[in-house]
Amino acid sequence: MRFSRGVITIAIIVIVLAVGISVGVYHLLKKATPLAVQDPYCVVRTPDGVRELLPEQARISATIAAVAARRKLPERAVVIAYATAIQESKLFNLDHGDRDSVGVFQQRESQGWGTKKQIMDPVYATNKFFAALVKVKNYRKIPLAEAAQAVQRSAGGYAYAPHEGEAKILAAAFTGRVPQAVHCWYPASKTPAPRPKTTDARKQLARALGSTAITTKKRGWLIAAWSVAHAEKYALSQVRYSGATWSNDVEVEGWKAGGTSGTTQVELS
Repeated sequence: MRFSRGVITIAIIVIVLAVGISVGVYHLLKKATPLAVQDPYCVVRTPDGVRELLPEQARISATIAAVAARRKLPERAVVIAYATAIQESKLFNLDHGDRDSVGVFQQRESQGWGTKKQIMDPVYATNKFFAALVKVKNYRKIPLAEAAQAVQRSAGGYAYAPHEGEAKILAAAFTGRVPQAVHCWYPASKTPAPRPKTTDARKQLARALGSTAITTKKRGWLIAAWSVAHAEKYALSQVRYSGATWSNDVEVEGWKAGGTSGTTQVELS
């Protein structure tokens, strides 16, 4: 089939216009993208998988791991706690629930867990959960759902089991067993950046963890993970430990080499 020179010319013009419009739209969208403000987020990466969290979920996760470390509990206890909290509250500190259930573990004042104000404190609530868990016979060896149900006494104890895989990913990261596993980002303020509240951060860490002395690299990475999870709350822009640095930079995903090479202190700024 033959086309006249005029038809070919028109076809070429249409193609050129289409390409030009596409390029123009692309550049307009590219310029507009920075105007969109991305929401804060956290990501946990371990050899077993990746889990995305909201900052509050990351803070709760870090708190649970810190309380477990203070009580010298094994990672299995942390896994059980995470699976329970994921089922009960999705790792949020809820001020409501079934009947008088509140908090991360949806504990009830009427069942003797404490006052509502106490239960709404994640450090207190986690301590109460672990205090009950360690009384469960062979909790380290029995199925996770059985251990969790023995503590929670819920209507559907079977519901905890599906969260075990996710709980293991979080436990590996927040206990410090897997280094550099926690990354968070939050948008910087358009106003002059506030001074980092490093003293407040360390006080809150000590409340959950007890001594903040770093006796092992695993403990150091636990503190580093806790600090990154709480970065937005305490206006932290960098966390440095063991030759690696986390920065609150949307273009940097994860930890990068650099920073303090020592393993006895986690530096915050």
